[in-house]
Amino acid sequence: MNKNYYAVIMAGGIGSRFWPMSTKQFPKQFHDILGTGTSLIQQTSKRFEQIIPSENILIATHKDYQTLVKKHLPNIPTSNILLEPAMRNTAPCILYSALKIYNQNPDGIMIVAPSDHLIENESAFIDNIKTSLKFCDDNDVLVTLGIKPTFPNTGYGYIKYIDSEETIKKVNSFTEKPNLEKAQEFLNDGRYLWNAGIFVWSVKSILQQFQLNLPKMFALFNSENSIYNTSLEVDFINTIYETSENISIDFGIMEKATNVFVLPATFVWNDLGTWLSLYENLEKDKNKNATVGGQVIYNNANNNIVRTQNHKKVVIQGLNDYIVIEENDILLICPKNNEQEIKTIREQVKNKFGDNFV
Repeated sequence: MNKNYYAVIMAGGIGSRFWPMSTKQFPKQFHDILGTGTSLIQQTSKRFEQIIPSENILIATHKDYQTLVKKHLPNIPTSNILLEPAMRNTAPCILYSALKIYNQNPDGIMIVAPSDHLIENESAFIDNIKTSLKFCDDNDVLVTLGIKPTFPNTGYGYIKYIDSEETIKKVNSFTEKPNLEKAQEFLNDGRYLWNAGIFVWSVKSILQQFQLNLPKMFALFNSENSIYNTSLEVDFINTIYETSENISIDFGIMEKATNVFVLPATFVWNDLGTWLSLYENLEKDKNKNATVGGQVIYNNANNNIVRTQNHKKVVIQGLNDYIVIEENDILLICPKNNEQEIKTIREQVKNKFGDNFV
């Protein structure tokens, strides 16, 4: 394995659209959502271990999840768990990771990926990552992996590329979550890809772009650059992190940089952002019902997703197009077409029953 290659797995989110399974105390990346026997973060780490030395895999997460990370990924060194003292979106944690890697290895090439996405056809994923790593080895570029859209999804960002014969294509523009009409236009155009939030670049290239496009953030994190990978690192991060700008890597860097390229991915991807996205990837019975966990009898019931504890016996009678989720003391029964209201429902539960239930 190439010792210059690193992976940064972002695992600090709450996953509120997956409530009540995903909570602030136990977010979705630490759940076995697909019923495979391994959590999403474990699947992500194992995927990268095929091409990245284990000592070069870093986990960026909120400080409250340190114990969960250690439990799920016991082989990851404690020094490789980057603890965010506050939630500040993706740009600060990526800058923190890049500076930490740079101070260890200025020739480092880093992959940045979410901890909670579904990747099918892993051999194709590995091939795509290897292609991107080699491209970043040879060029001063920022590479993102794009997914060919299969329908006009309004919940994803889109990447427009400049058509060429090259495998990795120059990015023309980014568009955040378009309306349905625009999404259909993008689908028909053929030069648009979904933004998967998976990035590859050299630490030198990304630090240069932070210095250029987010200079205040760069100055903040680089003000004591000799402390990275020392005993002083944690205290320094705890002191400065909360004062950092709250901004995504997409808005802060990718939409401004002029050296951005995209690789149209050849693997099957799903961000598992909602219960419906999970439903799309589960096996279903002849009436399009999907079950995770318990044992369910469906009578005159169609197109439902039911997730309960493994030992539960459930009967669904006369229910169509519903989400039924049981998690500890919470039972959620919600029509599929009201899925976007789950975040609002979560806030209602928080207000009525307290933080322990969200």
